[in-house]
Amino acid sequence: MKSQNVEPAPPMNKQGELSLSGSAFVTLLRAVLDKGIPFRFRATGFSMSPFIRHSDVLTVSPLPGGPRLGDVVAFVKQETGGLVIHRVVRTGAGHCLIRGDNSSRDDGYVPEAELLGRITKVERAGRKIILGLGPERYLIAFLARKGLLTPLLLSVPRPLGTLFRRMQT
Repeated sequence: MKSQNVEPAPPMNKQGELSLSGSAFVTLLRAVLDKGIPFRFRATGFSMSPFIRHSDVLTVSPLPGGPRLGDVVAFVKQETGGLVIHRVVRTGAGHCLIRGDNSSRDDGYVPEAELLGRITKVERAGRKIILGLGPERYLIAFLARKGLLTPLLLSVPRPLGTLFRRMQT
């Protein structure tokens, strides 16, 4: 009887989803986007809250034509090698200033060539979330760039905060 090489099963989570992190995840993401195919994955972290929340399912698509102001983009942070999903708050001369909506400081200028893709869909509990990716993205980018978004979100009066949360669910 011949021995066979058996590949180990890929790691799966409780929902039956492939569970990768770090460089393996980034390698797979790059390979899929390089073929022009959108890629879905579950978000982790809170730097884009409230527009993108921890555990939302994101679809990242290739970035033909370059980034636009207010786009939510994916890139690899050079210092850590980790994937980052943040918003373009300023564009110019082949690079973009990137910042998380819930961050107190920006990520610096990232060359457009280093951007992997644009977030084109956000899903929360099976429902599509549109707030943050439409025309309002320009205002969000402006407020984030000026450092006004986080204090604004923290000080929204209760009736408006309730309305805002209902729009997000």
